Amino acid sequence: MDEDFVEDIKSKFELNQYEVKIWLSLLAKGVSSAGEISAESNVPRSRAYDVMESLEKKGFILLKMSKPIKYLAVKPEDIIENLKKKAEENSKNQMIKLEEFKKSESFNELSQLYKKGIKMVEPADLSGVVKGKNNIYNHMNNMIKDSGTSIVFSASLNDMNNLSQFKTELIKAQKRGVEVKMLAPKTDLKFLNADIEGIKNFESDFSRFLIIDSSNILFFLTNDSEIHPKHDVGLWVKSAPFAKNMNAMFNHMWEKLN
Repeated sequence: MDEDFVEDIKSKFELNQYEVKIWLSLLAKGVSSAGEISAESNVPRSRAYDVMESLEKKGFILLKMSKPIKYLAVKPEDIIENLKKKAEENSKNQMIKLEEFKKSESFNELSQLYKKGIKMVEPADLSGVVKGKNNIYNHMNNMIKDSGTSIVFSASLNDMNNLSQFKTELIKAQKRGVEVKMLAPKTDLKFLNADIEGIKNFESDFSRFLIIDSSNILFFLTNDSEIHPKHDVGLWVKSAPFAKNMNAMFNHMWEKLN
């Protein structure tokens, strides 16, 4: 079996080496006994039964009531759907647990620890590097969620293609009276004229940054059209003077656009 293919299946389906080998062999054979699959997959006979049992519990194969006992591979499309349902259920359960934890005494203690610690932080230390697009979007969501008066966002085309990552919080912010201004690349994407007010198009390249309440700023150090998402880097700074200067630059560009 091609090693790259086996590694890809391992990571996507969260299986171990023996499980992948046996499942792939069974997919190719259709129906086989444990002995046949052991020989076909080069998995030791002493391990084959345990691996078969594991795959059966995970829903990858079915046990046929025959003599000798044989196994039948489950269609990959069905496995994908079953795994999606399981992931969705696990996600819902995790969300419930996290929401319940927010109401607990332990969470209250965590919050108190943070409030106590942040008071001891020097203004110059209120900055940090955020790496990876997912982490950046999560940080942006939190910043937008905490906004009180204004949101200024200069976005890239990739940011706008991923607007769903933080669109909900932007809409909530507008509903509570926060002024939202966004500069976005010239595009025909449908969401530019729906749900979010205060979006203008521009054709030339412009810096990427997010400013919250003229004091909290996240600006990007990379061109996200030229790098892998995991290499995207943002620098977060809490500095009113710096944010106000960036805000002035943004408003100058904003006023020039129709």
